[in-house]
Amino acid sequence: MNVQPAKTRSRAGGRSARRTLRSTRDITMLPGLSNRLPFCELMDGAHVEKIDAASMDILENVGVIFRDDIAIADWKRAGAKVVGDRVYLDRGLVRALIASIPSDFTYRARNPANNVRLGGRHAVFVPMTGAPYLRDLDDVRRNPTLGDLAMFHKLSHMSPALHSTAHHIVEPYDHPISQRHLRITYSSMKHSDKMFMGMTTSPKNAEDVMEMCAVLFGEDFLEDHPVTTGNCNGNSPLVWDETMLGAMRAFCKRNQPVLCSPFVLGGANTPASVPATVAQLNAEALSALAYTQFIRKGTPAIYGHYLSTVSMKSGAPMAGTPEISLMNFMIGQMARFYGVPWRTSNTLGGAKTFDAQAGYESATTLSAVMHSGANYIWHSAGWNEAGMHCSVAKFIVDAEQCAMAYRMAQGPQWDDFDEALAAVSDIGPGGHYLGHPHTLENFQRAYFMPEMFDNNSVEQWVADGSKEITERALEHARMLLSEYKEPKLDEAKNEALLDYIARREREIPAADALNQEY
Repeated sequence: MNVQPAKTRSRAGGRSARRTLRSTRDITMLPGLSNRLPFCELMDGAHVEKIDAASMDILENVGVIFRDDIAIADWKRAGAKVVGDRVYLDRGLVRALIASIPSDFTYRARNPANNVRLGGRHAVFVPMTGAPYLRDLDDVRRNPTLGDLAMFHKLSHMSPALHSTAHHIVEPYDHPISQRHLRITYSSMKHSDKMFMGMTTSPKNAEDVMEMCAVLFGEDFLEDHPVTTGNCNGNSPLVWDETMLGAMRAFCKRNQPVLCSPFVLGGANTPASVPATVAQLNAEALSALAYTQFIRKGTPAIYGHYLSTVSMKSGAPMAGTPEISLMNFMIGQMARFYGVPWRTSNTLGGAKTFDAQAGYESATTLSAVMHSGANYIWHSAGWNEAGMHCSVAKFIVDAEQCAMAYRMAQGPQWDDFDEALAAVSDIGPGGHYLGHPHTLENFQRAYFMPEMFDNNSVEQWVADGSKEITERALEHARMLLSEYKEPKLDEAKNEALLDYIARREREIPAADALNQEY
């Protein structure tokens, strides 16, 4: 990747220079993004207030089901109206609770150079998670292993525009499901020194993640520093279950942020209307955001969602549709209205291979996301087949697309404007700038040059083997993996983590396939 936010590099042209550049590849993580693009304010003030009023009406008069005895007891103590497992939230209570959510905070990584700020105009790119299949280095679709998960964590580490290794980018099927969260968390910690996500597949799994974070960072450090992120999905319409709520409590009690994410299938579990869908989603997110502050006032929390629309032909989720972009714009406005950071999904593809459909869907989503002002930009690399597989080839190209978006969001660079303008006088009419000293010194930072796109002549492309982008991306992935150097964990912490995993694996029944108790 050739984004250079803080320094310039010069190089001569030609193949030898490109070989030198590859041999000295800079995989330094880009700083957290400070997005300078204008945000798309699709709604005027009256529309924002209309969505807010509709959402508050849903919370007060329709209510939200909390299928969790602890949460029900908590809401009763908070003064909410509770009938069975349905909670009716007064808008004044909701507003008072969400007011204590930090508008921005800083994630602390194992390597302090990789700390990143989140909130306001500060954003991060995070790769996809949860794929039950992968398309591997040979572009074969198959079940993943722990080795495949490690591969994706290594590629995340070596992708400058990715600020996180996420967690289970792919599901490692060669390890018992009841113990899997331990190995997934360790892989995130071991193979990269960037920030990572924590598993929330059950309350006990979430507690294990918190204990492993305490080993890595120190118990006291967690009290004041966000180091990981949990995701808690709602069951739209208007239901939160005990698995997610228990995991939420585990994270919030340790001052670790969670994404409060309704799972939207537009037209299936929401109304067949973009504004009404946003109103319902907003109500769902606010109910969970408010609960995080009852658990622990002031704990970081992130307004979340997963957005898709449903094909009325097949019932399948779709990606890259106009309505998803519109909803991203609207949700961004609502999150800013409440003054809370927010999460969205990025570069989503529904295609079965890394083809033109996948590219168009991903590019459409990425463009909207950048202008929506999202902070936690999840699923930014690899997502295809509606999340059913993570493609190595798409992962590589998506990561470069994030680097391109990062460069665009930095805005024009004015620091060398006078020097560049002077070159016009030097060259004059009819000349060219290719050999001018300013060009040689600045062209690499002035114009992004994608490595994964082929812009040569067709003759040169044929001479190089007529390789299409999937083949080029897989070759690039193999090269990165051959150059990977592990950022070693502190030996004592590594031993402590492995000891914890070994103890918990002795305690957790490997045959507990449903993972209900652990």
